[in-house]
Amino acid sequence: QVQLVESGGGSVQAGDSLTLSCAASGTIYSTFCMGWFRQTLGKEREWVAVVDSGSKTNYADSVKGRFTISKVNANNTLYLHMSDLKPEDTAMYYCGAQPPCEGWVLFRWRQYSSWGQGTQVTVSS
Repeated sequence: QVQLVESGGGSVQAGDSLTLSCAASGTIYSTFCMGWFRQTLGKEREWVAVVDSGSKTNYADSVKGRFTISKVNANNTLYLHMSDLKPEDTAMYYCGAQPPCEGWVLFRWRQYSSWGQGTQVTVSS
């Protein structure tokens, strides 16, 4: 069992920066795939940034160059540093974890076995 707790969300202005954290506990290993996903009302959860078993990162086109995902294995924490935030970044952000994975599995939220409760990010113009 893996427990995930997100924090760091809030209400900011367009152009601001924010860093989300996801603290993992339980049976989790450095080789787990982990990622940040987001969801708005009425829409399906979408991937934002993921890190695979080999620590390779991938970013959705909409956030590339503005968001940075990082994982600190020493304290089992996943981060998402978001800069130059836009109103369209407004969403509930979720952290997901999955035993070692690769390929398309990384980008499909339904393939992830563990989720946090989410943290809300609201960006106003």
